[in-house]
Amino acid sequence: MLRDLFSKRRRISTTGCLAQMNTILFLGSTECTLLAVMAYDRYIAIHFPLHYNIYMNWRTCKVVTVVTWVGHFIFITSPIILNPLVFCTENILDHFVCEILALLELACGEVTFYKTYIIFGSLFTILTPFVFIIMSYICIIVSILRIHSAGGRAKAFSTCASHLTVVFIFYGTLMAMYTGQTKLSSYSLKYIALTYHVITPLLNPMIYSLRNNEVKGAFKTIITKSSAS
Repeated sequence: MLRDLFSKRRRISTTGCLAQMNTILFLGSTECTLLAVMAYDRYIAIHFPLHYNIYMNWRTCKVVTVVTWVGHFIFITSPIILNPLVFCTENILDHFVCEILALLELACGEVTFYKTYIIFGSLFTILTPFVFIIMSYICIIVSILRIHSAGGRAKAFSTCASHLTVVFIFYGTLMAMYTGQTKLSSYSLKYIALTYHVITPLLNPMIYSLRNNEVKGAFKTIITKSSAS
C-alpha cells in the first residue's frame, strides 16, 4: 500500500490485488477475534485474579492463538479459491488499497456469492466477537463494583482502558464499513477504511504501552529534557 501511494504509476497486478485483499481480510478478522479473547482475558484477571495463571496459562494462549489464525486463514481464503473473482478489462480502482467492497464494483459477472459471504462473514467475524466483548465487559463491571476500595476499582478499570480504547476505534469504523455499507458513499467508505487500516495500527503501540512503567518513565524523561532545552 505504501509503495503504491509513493509510486507515480500506481498499478498493481490482479494477483497482487487479490493477495492484498485476502491479507487485509485475514488480519482484520483475526484481530476481531483476538480482541474478544483479550476481553475474556481481562475478565479472568479481574474476577479470578488468584486463578489467572491456571485459566490463562501459556498452553491455553498458544492453542487459542493457533486455532484463531488457522481458522481465519481457511475462512478467508476458501471463497476466493472456490469462486475466484473475474475482471474483464483494465480497471481503475477508486481506493487506496484493494478493499473487497471496491473490488466487487469492478468484478464481472454475478457477485451475489461474495455479497452473501460478506454478510455472513460480518456476523461471524465482527458482530459475534463484539457481542462477546460486550458480555465480557458487563461481567467485568459487575466484578469491579464488588471491589470495596476505590483504589482497587481504579486499578481494575485501568487494566481495561487500553483494550477498550482499541475496541472503540477499531470496531466503530469496521462496523460502519461492513454492516452499514449500503448507506454510505464510496467516498466515505474509502476514508473509513483509512481509519482501521492505518490509524488504529499506528495508535496501537502507544495505547498498549501507556500502562508500561518503563515506557511512561522514558516518555517523562523525553518531555523533561525537551522542556529544559
